[in-house]
Amino acid sequence: MDTKEKNFNGLRLQGIQILVCHILLIIALVVGFIWLLNIFSENSWELVATIIAFPILMLIVCFGFAGYMQIEPNEARVLVFFGKYRGTVKDDGFFWVNPFFAKKKLTLRARNLDAEPIKVNDKKGNPIMIGQVLVWRVVNTYKATFDIDSSSHAQISANNIVLPNKMKAYENFVKVQSDAALRFVAGLYSYDNMENEDEKLTLRSGGEEINEILEKQLNERLSIAGIEVMEARVNYLAYAPEIAAVMLRRQQADAIISAREKIVDGAVGMVKMALAKLSDEGVVELDEERKAAMVTNLMVVLCSDQPAQPIVNSGTLYN
Repeated sequence: MDTKEKNFNGLRLQGIQILVCHILLIIALVVGFIWLLNIFSENSWELVATIIAFPILMLIVCFGFAGYMQIEPNEARVLVFFGKYRGTVKDDGFFWVNPFFAKKKLTLRARNLDAEPIKVNDKKGNPIMIGQVLVWRVVNTYKATFDIDSSSHAQISANNIVLPNKMKAYENFVKVQSDAALRFVAGLYSYDNMENEDEKLTLRSGGEEINEILEKQLNERLSIAGIEVMEARVNYLAYAPEIAAVMLRRQQADAIISAREKIVDGAVGMVKMALAKLSDEGVVELDEERKAAMVTNLMVVLCSDQPAQPIVNSGTLYN
């Protein structure tokens, strides 16, 4: 039994040529039928045989129209002969094959999936909201046709007839597996580094590396269905609403502390430079007490959140 995709090597003719022959054959049958009606006498057995044979021949000829198939670029037809897989036709064009072949249509074109953000727990158990967008396509027509149950996803036609929709079944399969892969990847890494932590890879800072891991997971899960993920990206990442406010305050506190550290480092350097220049250039001689007072004043001016209001000393240096 065939278990892999293969090209159809059976009889496949150009559809235009066979269509012309079909039309000519129908015309010949009609003309021949009329001619035979005229030459046979009434109530003769030849006339009765002609009247019986004509509709049978017309049915046979018309049944041949079931062998036509039109394939557009990036489409395929999976040919099945009485339940047995015979091959796949991916060449675009208009063809004629054995009318008894079942021709299952598949599209090989790329398709998008913009998944809604889902709530998952990261490596530390924090609830987060994460979403993804991916581009996928069918690459193995055998697996896509025979390893996916398209009857589990059906649509209702205008005549209230339930009809299976293969591409809808594939989309549903991709959606379920993509959610599972996203939950798995999100559980491997933390949302972000906390205080005194230095993880090399997090969901927030991972970028392309996280996307590559997600794409690999998706391809492993979807290969059973003959589906290839061309690109996968995390397009939404945030803390869950119940902890978002707390985490925002923590991030703000971290940002304030980091900014303060930079301000203090800069202020210390500026004070040191000011004292050194005053001493080197002999502008003023300050004792240790006056240096301490000057350092205090400069640090207050440089590190204050609000603009400092200077007080001009109109007396002597020590008043």
